[in-house]
Amino acid sequence: MREFWVAAGLLWLAGVGLRLSILAVPPVILSIQSDLRLSGTEVGVLSGLPLILFAIAALPGSLLIARFGALATLASGLRGAVLDVLVFYAATVVMSVGIAIMQPALPPLVRRWLPRHVSFGTAVFTNGLLVGETLPVMLTIPLVLPLVEGSWRWALAIWGLPLVLIAILTVALAPARKEVADVPATVLSWWPDWRNKLIWQVGILLGSVNSVYFCSNAFLPGHLTAAGRPDLISAALTALNFGQLPASFALLVVADRLVRRAWPFIVCGGLMLLCLAGVVMTASPWTVAYAGALGFLGAGVFTLALALPPLLSAPADLARVSAAIFAICYSEALLVSVLSGAAWDLGASPRFAFLPMALSALPLLFLPPFIRFRQPQQAPTS
Repeated sequence: MREFWVAAGLLWLAGVGLRLSILAVPPVILSIQSDLRLSGTEVGVLSGLPLILFAIAALPGSLLIARFGALATLASGLRGAVLDVLVFYAATVVMSVGIAIMQPALPPLVRRWLPRHVSFGTAVFTNGLLVGETLPVMLTIPLVLPLVEGSWRWALAIWGLPLVLIAILTVALAPARKEVADVPATVLSWWPDWRNKLIWQVGILLGSVNSVYFCSNAFLPGHLTAAGRPDLISAALTALNFGQLPASFALLVVADRLVRRAWPFIVCGGLMLLCLAGVVMTASPWTVAYAGALGFLGAGVFTLALALPPLLSAPADLARVSAAIFAICYSEALLVSVLSGAAWDLGASPRFAFLPMALSALPLLFLPPFIRFRQPQQAPTS
């Protein structure tokens, strides 16, 4: 039992490390935009830069897992992310690559550390990821910025510090190697089988929810500022991110009952579209409420979609399937981020930035019925 909870705790901390420093940017995005004189399109590119690095580095992450194993890859990714503390701005690329190679390592570790509780383990590290998204958004403006005299540069640097502790704990407390021995590298192939429908189906689903989430964080401040309500920015971003936590905690209990069904994706997708419309049409406390609901629904989709690769992939395929899924989903999120920024510029209003987000959510309505939730994927023979 002790090993179970140690493994769950390390998965949770690894999830925190995936987002902690990245989501420190939205609360200070207007300061960055003003300081660097960025256009709406450039804001979209800035918010999308980590996403493209996530996409590009995901497949090398699969190669590292095949060569060194999931645990070694996770530790390597944490060390890469820690560089953000030392040279926070120049090392944004290194930090993003470190996070990118961490992500495909987590599903294999869930399967190895908690083989009888895959849905629970996925919900645990997803909960940590969502906590890592929420804390910077909640605390940067009221707590961190006053400590660093309003410097957005040092505020971003501070949020890299907890990654040091996470890296140390992961190396020190990871279950014994014999308990989590990876499949021998000789039977692993790191390059994905792009003919595997599961890769595209789950990648697009995750891309839909990631696009809405990251772009909402990036463009909500501009929308509220243009509408004359900058005082709501902190509350709206906090609601968007904190709203994810109730869904994540609920799924720790009920994930096994929902994970192999299409209807949760469809219902959440439809409600997310309504929330996006609500955000665009309001600039009031209702905007905060819609943002909170959007976060809640997105967290549900995100957790359920992340649980699918460990459940539907063959063990020898899991790392490369996960890497390919992350490459697809973050490429989609990057594209939507850039399109949202361009829509802002073309429409001369940040409200237009939400149109590409809404379009990106449409696959949640139409794709899930085509996923074979009850059919485990077989390892390819080649």
